[in-house]
Amino acid sequence: MFIVSLTYIKPLEQVDKFIAEHIEYLDEQYRLGHFQLSGRKVPRTGGVILVTADSREQLDQILAQDPFYREELASYDVTEVVPSKASKALESLVES
Repeated sequence: MFIVSLTYIKPLEQVDKFIAEHIEYLDEQYRLGHFQLSGRKVPRTGGVILVTADSREQLDQILAQDPFYREELASYDVTEVVPSKASKALESLVES
């Protein structure tokens, strides 16, 4: 599992032009089962995504499809996590 922290590197006016396409990308990754949780940072400087992927290589392929990545609107900081404990709502994410 990975925690991906996006930080906008272009003005919000440029980011906003690709929000609708970014939401379509998010929806597709949720449908495929890769994304588990996402949301914007406060203040609005980027976002955070909790991702289930088999490898860093697969994650990189997934992130490369993001319009924010394609348009060079955000930088991506990735942390790999091996979940060992979770709330009832998220216990399916814990690795045995």
